[in-house]
Amino acid sequence: MTLTGNTIVITGGTSGIGKELAEKLLARGNTLIICGRRAERLQEMTSKYPKLAARACDVTDESQRKVFADWVASTHPDVNVLVNNAGIQLLADLTTPLDVARVRAEVETNVVAPLHFASLFAPLLARKPGAAIVNLSSGLAFSPLAFMPVYCATKAAVHSFSLSMRHQMKRLGIAVFEIAPPGVDSELGRERWSATGATSHGGMPVAQFVDAMLAALEKDVPEAGIGDAEGMRQKREALFGVMNRS
Repeated sequence: MTLTGNTIVITGGTSGIGKELAEKLLARGNTLIICGRRAERLQEMTSKYPKLAARACDVTDESQRKVFADWVASTHPDVNVLVNNAGIQLLADLTTPLDVARVRAEVETNVVAPLHFASLFAPLLARKPGAAIVNLSSGLAFSPLAFMPVYCATKAAVHSFSLSMRHQMKRLGIAVFEIAPPGVDSELGRERWSATGATSHGGMPVAQFVDAMLAALEKDVPEAGIGDAEGMRQKREALFGVMNRS
């Protein structure tokens, strides 16, 4: 995958992986369009990077996803890359009645939104030079942590639909990549680690992860685990018992 001269959409582009990715791809001479829920974060990004295009979009809302895709089509018809980055990570105790609203939010954000975005952008990307969809899954798609069962299941779904998406998009000339991060020091999972008084996740630095992600994309690796996630991808269920000892 060539990482210069593209017009790239990144969902969840105001923090963590999405923000770092947008900054590094801008520096490589790409045109960047991002979306996010928080207007103040979007304003900060566009103030810092005047060439960056941004629009508020709650990816859990079907109508907002459609409006965002239509806006990109009208303002940046040369778009050729979609990065499905937006995600949330919540805890869930299946031994007590679930808050179904939380489950729906996680599934809508992590599964429904990237599927819907891929279908909305496919006609725009079709047959353009360098056309690609990049889906972010997780090492936990292959070796889940039992205390976040919904999150891990959604990322397993991302892995599964990336395989099907790659097969379907071939006829449109769209490459599909899956990147599986390890634990990355971002805001993801803040509910869990901030409750302990921690001020960060403590995982791989975001910049280090994004550098490795870009290196994998440049090598046209269709499914890449980064850092510890590659071992999880290779060993899969064998690690479940090790990771979930009680």
